[in-house]
Amino acid sequence: MSDHQITPEITDSHCHLDFPDFEGQLDTIIANAAAAGVTRMVTICTRLRNEPSVRAIAEAHAPVFYAAGTHPMSAAEEPMATVDELVALSAHPKFVGIGETGLDYHYTAESAEVQKQSLRIHIEAAQRTGLPLIIHARAADDDMARILAEEHRNAPYACVMHCFSSSPELARAALDLGFYLSMSGIATFPKSQEVRDIFAAAPVDRVLVETDAPYLAPPPHRGKRNEPAYTAHTARKGAEVFGMDYPDFAAQTQANFDRLFVKAASHRAAA
Repeated sequence: MSDHQITPEITDSHCHLDFPDFEGQLDTIIANAAAAGVTRMVTICTRLRNEPSVRAIAEAHAPVFYAAGTHPMSAAEEPMATVDELVALSAHPKFVGIGETGLDYHYTAESAEVQKQSLRIHIEAAQRTGLPLIIHARAADDDMARILAEEHRNAPYACVMHCFSSSPELARAALDLGFYLSMSGIATFPKSQEVRDIFAAAPVDRVLVETDAPYLAPPPHRGKRNEPAYTAHTARKGAEVFGMDYPDFAAQTQANFDRLFVKAASHRAAA
């Protein structure tokens, strides 16, 4: 069966549907996604004060799940999250992950200590809820690997390194902890061979796909607003990287997502 006859299903594991780029267009965006085989998406709340509006998007649209946390680049300007606050949010049936959290020393190195404190709070919430942690890591590989490993020794938790474009060393450290790497449009850019090589060396059962929409649109949409439908371009590149037929790679990423985002998978099963 050619993959033109039936569009393989995939999941955009990380997007930002509450951003102004999508205002008033969500029905169209979600229909575009469905046409491309993107039948689920996880929209990420990056500032906890915006959680009600992000939750409302998930409640209004069957294919949309959500996660919430304080983005590391906002950690210094937002109130510090508490473990109890994150645990309370997790009671919602469509709340499926903790974050995004992490460390970003590229743009916001001056808030490194606050970012580390915030990261550890989010990790504890993931440990307590059993929901996967969603990590943003940029220019902070050593601290990132150390804190993830330290906390994992304290109490295990599940995790995805979202939009992975860091070093092979951080990839290995994350994979050694049982974590997942998520492939974004970056992996499709001509100059991203090192990123593709990191994914090619990873176990294929530990790979997710995402857009990080509205950012990082893959070709042929590079430089324009990204949207969940374009996950398909990244997934097709992922199939090439792993030397797999697209339907097989799509099915593998679905199985991986279901294994990590258990709550989203069970919600679907119950639907």
